[in-house]
Amino acid sequence: MSADTHLPKDAARSAGGTELIRFDRVTKRFGSHTVLDALDFTVSAGKHVTLIGPSGSGKTTILRLLMTLLTPDEGTIKVGDAYLTHEEKGGRLIPAGEKHIREVRKNIGMVFQQFNLFPNMKVLRNITEAPVHVLGLGKDEAEERARGLLDLVGLTAHLDKYPTQLSGGQQQRVAIARALAMRPQVLLLDEVTSALDPELVAGVLDVLRDIARTTDITMLCVTHEMSFARDISDDVLMFDAGRVIESGPPEKIFTDPEHARTREFLGAVL
Repeated sequence: MSADTHLPKDAARSAGGTELIRFDRVTKRFGSHTVLDALDFTVSAGKHVTLIGPSGSGKTTILRLLMTLLTPDEGTIKVGDAYLTHEEKGGRLIPAGEKHIREVRKNIGMVFQQFNLFPNMKVLRNITEAPVHVLGLGKDEAEERARGLLDLVGLTAHLDKYPTQLSGGQQQRVAIARALAMRPQVLLLDEVTSALDPELVAGVLDVLRDIARTTDITMLCVTHEMSFARDISDDVLMFDAGRVIESGPPEKIFTDPEHARTREFLGAVL
Protein backbone atom coordinates (compact mmCIF):
# COMPACT_ATOMS: atom_id res chain seq x y z
CA MET A 1 0.00 0.00 0.00
CA SER A 2 1.76 3.17 -1.15
CA ALA A 3 0.99 6.69 0.02
CA ASP A 4 2.24 8.11 -3.28
CA THR A 5 -1.12 7.46 -4.90
CA HIS A 6 -2.94 9.55 -2.35
CA LEU A 7 -0.33 12.11 -1.32
CA PRO A 8 1.69 13.13 -4.42
CA LYS A 9 5.29 13.87 -3.66
CA ASP A 10 5.18 17.23 -5.44
CA ALA A 11 2.32 18.28 -3.13
CA ALA A 12 4.24 17.42 -0.01
CA ARG A 13 7.60 19.04 -0.54
CA SER A 14 9.49 22.12 -1.49
CA ALA A 15 12.68 21.84 -3.51
CA GLY A 16 14.65 18.93 -2.09
CA GLY A 17 16.86 19.85 0.86
CA THR A 18 15.64 23.44 1.12
CA GLU A 19 14.78 24.97 4.46
CA LEU A 20 11.08 24.64 5.22
CA ILE A 21 10.81 25.64 8.89
CA ARG A 22 12.91 28.25 10.69
CA PHE A 23 12.67 29.37 14.30
CA ASP A 24 14.76 32.50 14.85
CA ARG A 25 15.33 33.40 18.52
CA VAL A 26 11.81 32.35 19.47
CA THR A 27 10.86 32.90 23.09
CA LYS A 28 7.58 31.80 24.67
CA ARG A 29 6.61 32.51 28.25
CA PHE A 30 3.67 31.54 30.42
CA GLY A 31 3.63 34.11 33.18
CA SER A 32 7.09 34.16 34.72
CA HIS A 33 7.97 30.73 33.28
CA THR A 34 10.02 30.74 30.08
CA VAL A 35 9.11 27.62 28.07
CA LEU A 36 11.21 28.42 24.99
CA ASP A 37 14.32 30.52 25.43
CA ALA A 38 15.58 32.32 22.29
CA LEU A 39 15.19 29.08 20.34
CA ASP A 40 16.92 28.71 16.96
CA PHE A 41 16.35 25.66 14.79
CA THR A 42 15.55 24.69 11.23
CA VAL A 43 13.95 21.75 9.45
CA SER A 44 14.68 20.99 5.80
CA ALA A 45 11.95 19.98 3.36
CA GLY A 46 11.27 16.27 3.27
CA LYS A 47 13.08 15.56 6.54
CA HIS A 48 11.64 13.69 9.53
CA VAL A 49 12.68 15.36 12.76
CA THR A 50 11.80 14.09 16.24
CA LEU A 51 11.85 16.21 19.38
CA ILE A 52 12.65 14.34 22.59
CA GLY A 53 13.14 15.44 26.16
CA PRO A 54 11.42 15.55 29.53
CA SER A 55 7.87 16.79 29.98
CA GLY A 56 7.76 20.58 30.17
CA SER A 57 10.87 21.10 28.06
CA GLY A 58 8.97 22.97 25.32
CA LYS A 59 8.47 20.28 22.67
CA THR A 60 4.69 20.52 22.31
CA THR A 61 4.89 24.32 22.55
CA ILE A 62 6.86 24.29 19.29
CA LEU A 63 4.07 22.40 17.52
CA ARG A 64 1.40 24.67 18.97
CA LEU A 65 3.32 27.73 17.79
CA LEU A 66 3.47 26.27 14.27
CA MET A 67 -0.29 25.69 14.34
CA THR A 68 -0.73 29.28 15.65
CA LEU A 69 -2.54 27.94 18.70
CA LEU A 70 0.08 30.04 20.50
CA THR A 71 2.05 33.09 19.39
CA PRO A 72 5.71 33.77 20.21
CA ASP A 73 6.53 36.52 22.69
CA GLU A 74 9.77 37.23 20.84
CA GLY A 75 11.40 36.07 17.63
CA THR A 76 10.02 34.89 14.30
CA ILE A 77 8.90 31.66 12.65
CA LYS A 78 9.04 31.03 8.91
CA VAL A 79 7.35 28.28 6.91
CA GLY A 80 8.86 28.16 3.45
CA ASP A 81 9.37 31.72 2.27
CA ALA A 82 6.66 33.23 4.47
CA TYR A 83 6.67 34.42 8.05
CA LEU A 84 4.00 32.67 10.07
CA THR A 85 2.79 35.32 12.51
CA HIS A 86 4.43 38.36 10.90
CA GLU A 87 4.17 40.15 7.57
CA GLU A 88 6.70 42.29 5.75
CA LYS A 89 5.39 45.78 5.00
CA GLY A 90 7.41 48.84 4.12
CA GLY A 91 10.67 47.02 4.80
CA ARG A 92 9.75 45.99 8.35
CA LEU A 93 7.98 43.15 10.12
CA ILE A 94 4.56 43.72 11.65
CA PRO A 95 2.11 41.30 13.31
CA ALA A 96 0.32 39.33 10.59
CA GLY A 97 -3.37 39.60 9.89
CA GLU A 98 -5.65 36.57 10.13
CA LYS A 99 -5.83 36.17 6.34
CA HIS A 100 -2.04 35.89 6.06
CA ILE A 101 -1.85 33.44 8.97
CA ARG A 102 -4.58 31.22 7.49
CA GLU A 103 -2.80 31.14 4.14
CA VAL A 104 0.54 30.08 5.63
CA ARG A 105 -1.12 27.61 8.01
CA LYS A 106 -2.66 25.74 5.06
CA ASN A 107 0.79 24.23 4.58
CA ILE A 108 0.73 22.61 8.04
CA GLY A 109 -1.25 19.64 9.31
CA MET A 110 -1.31 18.38 12.88
CA VAL A 111 -2.35 15.17 14.59
CA PHE A 112 -3.09 15.71 18.28
CA GLN A 113 -2.89 13.45 21.32
CA GLN A 114 -6.68 13.53 21.58
CA PHE A 115 -8.15 12.76 18.20
CA ASN A 116 -10.41 15.85 18.01
CA LEU A 117 -12.76 14.29 15.46
CA PHE A 118 -16.20 15.79 14.92
CA PRO A 119 -18.47 13.37 16.82
CA ASN A 120 -21.57 14.34 14.82
CA MET A 121 -19.93 13.56 11.46
CA LYS A 122 -19.23 10.19 9.93
CA VAL A 123 -15.64 9.25 9.13
CA LEU A 124 -15.79 10.27 5.47
CA ARG A 125 -17.13 13.73 6.23
CA ASN A 126 -14.60 14.23 9.03
CA ILE A 127 -11.95 13.97 6.33
CA THR A 128 -13.69 15.98 3.59
CA GLU A 129 -14.89 18.89 5.72
CA ALA A 130 -11.70 20.97 5.69
CA PRO A 131 -10.72 20.34 2.04
CA VAL A 132 -14.20 21.47 0.95
CA HIS A 133 -14.53 24.51 3.21
CA VAL A 134 -10.89 25.62 3.50
CA LEU A 135 -9.34 24.55 0.19
CA GLY A 136 -12.52 24.93 -1.87
CA LEU A 137 -12.45 21.39 -3.28
CA GLY A 138 -15.60 20.04 -4.86
CA LYS A 139 -17.40 17.37 -2.87
CA ASP A 140 -16.60 14.59 -5.36
CA GLU A 141 -12.89 15.42 -5.46
CA ALA A 142 -12.72 15.69 -1.68
CA GLU A 143 -14.44 12.33 -1.26
CA GLU A 144 -12.14 10.67 -3.77
CA ARG A 145 -9.14 12.02 -1.86
CA ALA A 146 -10.65 10.88 1.45
CA ARG A 147 -11.32 7.37 0.18
CA GLY A 148 -7.73 7.07 -0.97
CA LEU A 149 -6.45 8.17 2.42
CA LEU A 150 -8.78 5.78 4.24
CA ASP A 151 -7.28 3.01 2.13
CA LEU A 152 -3.82 4.25 3.15
CA VAL A 153 -4.65 4.02 6.85
CA GLY A 154 -6.57 0.76 6.51
CA LEU A 155 -10.06 2.04 7.31
CA THR A 156 -11.98 1.85 4.03
CA ALA A 157 -14.57 -0.41 5.63
CA HIS A 158 -15.33 2.19 8.31
CA LEU A 159 -15.98 5.32 6.23
CA ASP A 160 -19.72 5.32 7.07
CA LYS A 161 -19.27 5.02 10.84
CA TYR A 162 -19.29 7.71 13.51
CA PRO A 163 -16.12 8.22 15.60
CA THR A 164 -17.77 6.73 18.69
CA GLN A 165 -18.13 3.45 16.79
CA LEU A 166 -14.36 3.19 16.34
CA SER A 167 -11.56 2.14 18.67
CA GLY A 168 -9.07 4.75 19.84
CA GLY A 169 -6.48 3.48 17.38
CA GLN A 170 -8.95 3.69 14.51
CA GLN A 171 -9.95 7.21 15.52
CA GLN A 172 -6.30 8.27 15.53
CA ARG A 173 -5.83 6.81 12.05
CA VAL A 174 -8.84 8.84 10.88
CA ALA A 175 -7.17 11.91 12.40
CA ILE A 176 -4.00 11.15 10.42
CA ALA A 177 -6.03 10.82 7.20
CA ARG A 178 -7.82 14.08 7.99
CA ALA A 179 -4.53 15.92 8.41
CA LEU A 180 -3.16 14.49 5.14
CA ALA A 181 -6.33 15.42 3.25
CA MET A 182 -5.19 19.04 3.31
CA ARG A 183 -2.00 17.98 1.48
CA PRO A 184 0.25 19.88 3.89
CA GLN A 185 3.95 20.38 3.38
CA VAL A 186 4.52 19.72 7.09
CA LEU A 187 2.87 17.09 9.30
CA LEU A 188 3.09 17.73 13.05
CA LEU A 189 2.68 14.73 15.35
CA ASP A 190 2.08 15.45 19.02
CA GLU A 191 2.37 12.30 21.15
CA VAL A 192 -0.14 10.65 18.85
CA THR A 193 -0.12 7.33 20.73
CA SER A 194 -0.16 8.64 24.30
CA ALA A 195 -3.96 8.38 24.67
CA LEU A 196 -4.15 4.86 23.23
CA ASP A 197 -4.32 1.50 24.95
CA PRO A 198 -0.96 -0.28 24.54
CA GLU A 199 -2.33 -2.92 22.14
CA LEU A 200 -3.48 -0.18 19.72
CA VAL A 201 -0.19 1.71 19.52
CA ALA A 202 1.56 -0.53 16.97
CA GLY A 203 -1.13 -0.10 14.30
CA VAL A 204 -0.93 3.70 14.42
CA LEU A 205 2.87 3.72 14.39
CA ASP A 206 2.90 1.34 11.41
CA VAL A 207 0.71 3.79 9.44
CA LEU A 208 3.07 6.64 10.25
CA ARG A 209 6.11 4.55 9.29
CA ASP A 210 4.44 3.85 5.94
CA ILE A 211 3.82 7.57 5.38
CA ALA A 212 7.39 8.44 6.35
CA ARG A 213 8.80 5.77 4.04
CA THR A 214 6.67 6.37 0.95
CA THR A 215 6.16 10.15 0.81
CA ASP A 216 8.34 13.23 0.92
CA ILE A 217 6.20 15.01 3.49
CA THR A 218 8.17 16.84 6.19
CA MET A 219 7.43 15.45 9.65
CA LEU A 220 8.02 17.11 13.01
CA CYS A 221 7.27 14.63 15.76
CA VAL A 222 7.04 14.76 19.56
CA THR A 223 7.03 11.27 21.03
CA HIS A 224 8.15 9.09 23.92
CA GLU A 225 8.14 6.06 21.58
CA MET A 226 11.91 5.91 21.19
CA SER A 227 11.98 2.90 18.87
CA PHE A 228 9.62 4.75 16.52
CA ALA A 229 11.80 7.87 16.71
CA ARG A 230 14.85 5.78 15.83
CA ASP A 231 13.04 4.17 12.88
CA ILE A 232 11.62 7.24 11.15
CA SER A 233 13.91 10.14 12.05
CA ASP A 234 16.56 11.81 9.95
CA ASP A 235 17.45 13.98 12.95
CA VAL A 236 16.65 13.90 16.65
CA LEU A 237 16.67 17.05 18.80
CA MET A 238 17.07 16.74 22.56
CA PHE A 239 15.28 19.52 24.46
CA ASP A 240 15.82 20.63 28.01
CA ALA A 241 14.60 23.83 29.67
CA GLY A 242 13.42 25.38 26.41
CA ARG A 243 16.62 24.86 24.45
CA VAL A 244 18.07 22.27 22.09
CA ILE A 245 21.02 20.84 24.00
CA GLU A 246 21.99 18.17 21.46
CA SER A 247 20.99 17.12 17.97
CA GLY A 248 22.07 14.58 15.40
CA PRO A 249 21.07 11.44 13.52
CA PRO A 250 19.22 8.84 15.61
CA GLU A 251 22.09 6.35 15.59
CA LYS A 252 24.30 8.99 17.23
CA ILE A 253 21.76 10.32 19.74
CA PHE A 254 20.49 6.92 20.86
CA THR A 255 23.79 5.03 20.97
CA ASP A 256 26.47 7.65 21.71
CA PRO A 257 24.97 10.90 23.07
CA GLU A 258 27.46 13.56 24.07
CA HIS A 259 25.46 15.55 26.62
CA ALA A 260 25.05 14.19 30.16
CA ARG A 261 21.41 15.34 30.26
CA THR A 262 20.67 13.36 27.09
CA ARG A 263 22.27 10.25 28.57
CA GLU A 264 20.27 10.72 31.78
CA PHE A 265 16.98 11.16 29.90
CA LEU A 266 17.52 8.19 27.58
CA GLY A 267 18.60 6.03 30.51
CA ALA A 268 15.23 6.69 32.10
CA VAL A 269 13.06 6.02 29.03
CA LEU A 270 14.87 3.23 27.14
